[in-house]
Amino acid sequence: MARKRFDDSSCSVARALNEVGDWWSLLIVLQAMYGTRRFVDFQQELGIAKNILCDRLARLVDNQVLRKVDVGEHGSRFEYRLTEKGRDLFPVVIALRQWGDKWNPAPDQTPLDLRDRATGRPIQAVEVRNSDGNPLTIRDVFVPDENLPEPKKNSA
Repeated sequence: MARKRFDDSSCSVARALNEVGDWWSLLIVLQAMYGTRRFVDFQQELGIAKNILCDRLARLVDNQVLRKVDVGEHGSRFEYRLTEKGRDLFPVVIALRQWGDKWNPAPDQTPLDLRDRATGRPIQAVEVRNSDGNPLTIRDVFVPDENLPEPKKNSA
């Protein structure tokens, strides 16, 4: 069964899922954030089949989340590096990690201790905030009517 594509969707979440919506893609991005750059290292860290890794890396490069860099060592050797677009996934990955730590923690492990490099202090939970810096929940926001999609008309 072919995977549904959302290229023409008006929903930016759906369009974003086209680019990084499967678990391998986000795990590859996470490994790239940890500093992994070479195909063999992604494969070793993730335990992913070569054909799947090749496909996901190509898709991430095509979608400009990663760039493929010829490092020219010992013949033709490449590294995969995050682009600005890829680095912009950092808060998404952190929010997903924090959500997973809360709702689906590893049974025999403590959550990863992420700290601010400058201060050494733990990072805060990712939150949506208003323009004054106050936290917001889903109940505190709305979509103005002019931003809502048009209802689909019945063709009968």
